[in-house]
Amino acid sequence: MGRIACGQQTDSEKIIKSMHYSTKAACILDAIREDGHYRWVGLYDVDIPRGMVTNIAWCGPGAPAYRTFPITKGLISRAIAERKTVNVGDTVNDPGYMATLATTRSEIIVPVFDATGERVIGTIDVESERMNAFDTAAQALLEDCARLLTAFWIATDPVLA
Repeated sequence: MGRIACGQQTDSEKIIKSMHYSTKAACILDAIREDGHYRWVGLYDVDIPRGMVTNIAWCGPGAPAYRTFPITKGLISRAIAERKTVNVGDTVNDPGYMATLATTRSEIIVPVFDATGERVIGTIDVESERMNAFDTAAQALLEDCARLLTAFWIATDPVLA
């Protein structure tokens, strides 16, 4: 489909804008999972005032074991507190790991920041059954995805703009 003249939206853009945010989140995760050949990918909302992390969507062989949990738990808590990517190559030996799938051996949590780049508003969570599955190239790609996801959060919560 080509672009319509005078800045009008294409049919695809109109469809995307009309989708519910959880459907958009699922489409984003499908793309990330397929592109990286990842086993499991989740998208989490971080609500600092409430002190809670909530799964928005997931893609993989099973639902997350913890759909909502305090921001002080799991590897996500480290990504929020340190405001940087947490890449764990051996989850079995990491005390911060909260098991989602019994066969997970490595996990990467990538924070999504608000428009100012100051506050963590969400995370991308990717898990693998292989140890040390996420090299620097995979981490860089996921961090690029996280930067693009700021717009997704702002579109669903204008307070974050």
